[in-house]
Amino acid sequence: MGELLLVIDEGTTSTRAMLFAPDGSCRGSHSAALTQQYPGPGLVEHDANEIWRHSLECAQAMVEAAGGADRIAAIGIANQRETVVFWDRATGEPLAPAIVWQDRRTAAMCRALKERGEEGAVQARTGLLLDPYFSGTKIGWALEHWPQLAEAGDRLAIGTVESWLVWKLTGGLHVSDATNASRTLLLPLEGRDWDGDLCDLFGVPRSALGDIVPCTGSIAATDPALFGRAIPITGLAGDQQAATIGQACFARGECKATMGTGAFILANAGREPPRSGHRLLGTVLWDTGDERIYALEGSVFAAGSIFQWLRDGLDMLSQSAESEALARSVKDSGGVVFVPGLAGLGAPYWDAEATASLSGMSFATTRAHVVRAALESIAHVLCDLKTAFAADGAAWSSLRIDGGMSANDWLAQDLADMLAIPCERPADIETTARGAAMLAAFGAGLYASLEDTKAMASPATAFRPHMDSGERDARLRRWHAALPAQVSRG
Repeated sequence: MGELLLVIDEGTTSTRAMLFAPDGSCRGSHSAALTQQYPGPGLVEHDANEIWRHSLECAQAMVEAAGGADRIAAIGIANQRETVVFWDRATGEPLAPAIVWQDRRTAAMCRALKERGEEGAVQARTGLLLDPYFSGTKIGWALEHWPQLAEAGDRLAIGTVESWLVWKLTGGLHVSDATNASRTLLLPLEGRDWDGDLCDLFGVPRSALGDIVPCTGSIAATDPALFGRAIPITGLAGDQQAATIGQACFARGECKATMGTGAFILANAGREPPRSGHRLLGTVLWDTGDERIYALEGSVFAAGSIFQWLRDGLDMLSQSAESEALARSVKDSGGVVFVPGLAGLGAPYWDAEATASLSGMSFATTRAHVVRAALESIAHVLCDLKTAFAADGAAWSSLRIDGGMSANDWLAQDLADMLAIPCERPADIETTARGAAMLAAFGAGLYASLEDTKAMASPATAFRPHMDSGERDARLRRWHAALPAQVSRG
């Protein structure tokens, strides 16, 4: 058996496969863009077959680059969370589009459940809130509106993206790892299996779901026909949990922010399930089978996607990376404030029906002011999240940042300035794949403990705060004045 670790990192906008050595060095990468489908306002879908095709193609390219399957010790998978796939057990083919985590079609369902008084009990059991973000309501909606799912009967299989990939990689094993299962509204935080009452609440057939498994260990093995021999799958995790592991947040209180399509802040909460009083989420950070560690999470729905929208929707950018130069070209936002409600507002506000807004514009406003205001909005949201985390007993003394947006030096410094704490960015900002490699390395027995895989983490650079408190306070006052009147600041 070889020592290289093959990672499939299936994200929202792209799929990539990467090769890691046990010392954490990256030995290769291959990626493919994923088509975004927007069939209507608030609707976001993916083609599950495209997800599988790109995942397989990228993985096969890396196996070839490694010199063959004999060089691969194990596979780790990280995936976009909450996105739901529906397929036929008999044919292995999708029965409907995959409903993406950003999709808001179940806003009315969530509102009705809240009005019935269901949210308190759901949050107490799952650590989550009633929001279209999570998988349970998506599944209930699909079963009600897509008749082919009900017609499939016992052939119907439902799972998050890692579940779909494992099914295809193994030729029919139906599992879901504990981190992804904890994002569905169907798994109690302390539970080891799907909850019948929660399944009934959202109209989800328990028989269509896979078995819940740990995130690391001898989970499965691939169909030998795919890569030339069977390769063990020894690591599975939702992308944000994988990034937290990739940032080596192994001690209680250590916190990271991944800024990709959205922004996701997770703080290691230790062995006790976290209970938030300030609209944060409790989630499984990892589960080895012998130990379950939890996280407190703040989920922000729009980060990098803001700049894709400015580029593709408004033609304000020729490429997303242009945002840094534009932000530096003006001394401030000129009073412009952007509220990034392009897919509703996530933590700590949780307004599924909020929309985006630009305010404070005048004839003096330029494209650079708007782009700078969009960048500033990320720090504004994180400031409110910092307040919420502190109120829940998880104050930030520093923040480890990663993801594509963190490569923007202006944004990294603005975060440090507005949060008034150091922000540490690793040399390799793609920590999601690294975390999946760390899980796979431990699961394959290359390390004696998960914490020992810290040796695979990337060294970091620190951005330290320099902003005057008066400037910081003035920006936050303008920000809070621009927020929708109905939202809470956490």
